[in-house]
Amino acid sequence: MTEPGRLRAIGAALALLVLVFGAVTAWQVSDRAAAARDVVARSQPLAADAARVYRSLADADTTAAAGFLAGSVEPAATRERYADDLATASQLLVRAAAGAPGPEAADGAADPAAAQIARLNELLPRYAGLVETAKTNNRQGLPLGGAYLRYANERMRAELLPAARALYEAETARLAADQQRAVAWPWWALAAGVAAIGALGWAQRRHYRRTHRVFSPGLLAATVASVAVLLWLVAGHAVARAGLGDAAEHGARSLAALNAARIDALRARGDENLTLVARGAVLTADQKDFYEVGFRARMRDLAGAAGPGQEASGGALGAALAVADGEAGRRPVRDALAAVREWQERHAAARAADDRGDYERALRQVIGGDGSTGASFDRVDGGLRRALADAQERFRSAADGGRAALRGLPVGAGVLAVVGAAAAVLGIGRRLSEYR
Repeated sequence: MTEPGRLRAIGAALALLVLVFGAVTAWQVSDRAAAARDVVARSQPLAADAARVYRSLADADTTAAAGFLAGSVEPAATRERYADDLATASQLLVRAAAGAPGPEAADGAADPAAAQIARLNELLPRYAGLVETAKTNNRQGLPLGGAYLRYANERMRAELLPAARALYEAETARLAADQQRAVAWPWWALAAGVAAIGALGWAQRRHYRRTHRVFSPGLLAATVASVAVLLWLVAGHAVARAGLGDAAEHGARSLAALNAARIDALRARGDENLTLVARGAVLTADQKDFYEVGFRARMRDLAGAAGPGQEASGGALGAALAVADGEAGRRPVRDALAAVREWQERHAAARAADDRGDYERALRQVIGGDGSTGASFDRVDGGLRRALADAQERFRSAADGGRAALRGLPVGAGVLAVVGAAAAVLGIGRRLSEYR
C-alpha cells in the first residue's frame, strides 16, 4: 500500500475511534443518568411510599384499639385519625400500583411489588370490616366487640403487615438496583477513550518521525477534544458516584433505621392498647399476657435492653442515632429516646395499677391526657417524623447533586467527538495534500 493509501486508512480509523468513543460515552452516561433520575424520581419515592403504607396500617391498628378503649363514644380525633390512616394507605397503594412495572418485570419475572399491592388491596377492606363490627358491638356494650378487634389485629399482624413489609423490601431492592446501576463505572467508554487517545498519540508520533514536524494542528485538536471528553467523563462520574453514594450511605440508611424505629413504636403502642382490650384473655404458651410480652419485645427492638430511666444503647433508635447526619438529624432522635424512657416509666405505672385491679386508673394512664403513655408515644412519633423529614431532604439533596454532575455530558461528548473526528480527518488530509 502506498503512503497516501496508508494515510487515508489511518484517518478513517482515527475518525472512527473518536466517534465510537463519543457514542459509547453518550450511551453509557445516558444510562447512568437515567438510573440516577429513577433513584430521585421513582424508586426512592416508591420506597418511601411503601414505608408509609406500613406505618399507616400499623397506626390504623393502634388507633382502632385506642378508640375501642375510649368506650362506646369514640373521640372524633381518634375516629378521624383511623379514617385518615386507611385513606392514606389506599391512596399510596394506588400510587405504588401506578409506579410498579406491572405483574411481570422487564426480565419476565413476576414483580414482587405488584403482587403485594394486589394482596393489600384485597385484605384492607376485610380488615376495615372487622374493625367496624368491633366498634358496633362496643357501642352496644357487647363483649363480642373485643373478640372482633383482637381478630382484626391478628389479621393485621399475620397478613397485612407482612404484605406491607414485603412491598417495602421489594421497593427498597428496586432502589438499591437503580443506585448500583447509576454508580457503575462506564468501563466501555473509558476503554474507548484510552484507545482513541492512544491511537491519536501514535499517529502524531508517526507524523513527527516522517516529517519532523512537532505538531499536526488537526491531530492535536482531535487529541485535545478526546482528552477533554475523557476528563469530563471521569470527573463527572466521580462526582455523581460521590453524591449518590452519600445519598445511599447517609440518607437511605438513616431512612431505613428511622422507618424501623417508627414501626416498632407503633407496634408497641398497639400492643399496649390491646393489653387493656384483651384484659388477660390472650396468653402465650407459658401463660403470660400475649400483648404485654409483645410490648416489651417491641420496646427492646425500639430502644435496646435499657429499662425505664436508663440510656438506650441499642435498638432501632440507637441505629438511627448512629447513622444520623448532622445535629439537625440527631436532635429529634434524641428527643424520641427521651420520650421512650418516659413512656417506659409511665407504662410500668399503668401495669402496676392494672395488676392491683384498678383498671380505670390504668386506662387513664394509657389513653388519658398529658401524663399518659399516649402522650409519650406522640412525642416519640413526632421526633421520628421530624428526623424522617430531615433524612429525606438530605437524601434528595445528595442524590440531586450527584445526578446534576452528569447533566450535559452525553450531548457534550457527542459534540466533542464529532469535532475531534473532523479535526483528525483534516489533520490527515493536510498531510495527504503534500502528495498532490
